[in-house]
Amino acid sequence: MKTRNILFTAIFFMILSIGYAQKEKAKIKLITGKVSISKYHSLEELKKIPKGDLLTLYTERIEVIVNILPNIAFATKPNVTMSSLGIPETKENKKALEANEKASVEYFDSTIQFQKSILPYSDSKDLIAAILFYEETLKSLHTYNDFKVD
Repeated sequence: MKTRNILFTAIFFMILSIGYAQKEKAKIKLITGKVSISKYHSLEELKKIPKGDLLTLYTERIEVIVNILPNIAFATKPNVTMSSLGIPETKENKKALEANEKASVEYFDSTIQFQKSILPYSDSKDLIAAILFYEETLKSLHTYNDFKVD
């Protein structure tokens, strides 16, 4: 009986320790969030789209640009981590990256709040021009590596 209690207690604590075992945190990525758009548009296509949908397209492009451009010196694609770039994963570097990600999210959220309030007053022609400009900017990211000098 005593052996059974000891065995039961030992198994209980083993299971408990497995449940509380420290798990390695997922590596923080330099580029997070939405990083691509589903379609590039022509002027003719955009002219046929209602203003409400233009506002959505505009917002989506801002989100992608806010996620990629500030980190363009490091990466233009998702899933790049500090270790994949050879950056030491020190406590300070991780804190800096986490702070940058938090600031980016806060900036994006406040920008979108502002855009939702003010953007509906913009002219459709201006929205179309901005969408086309943002799409050209995003297309140019595909040629970014052409500008790197060894």
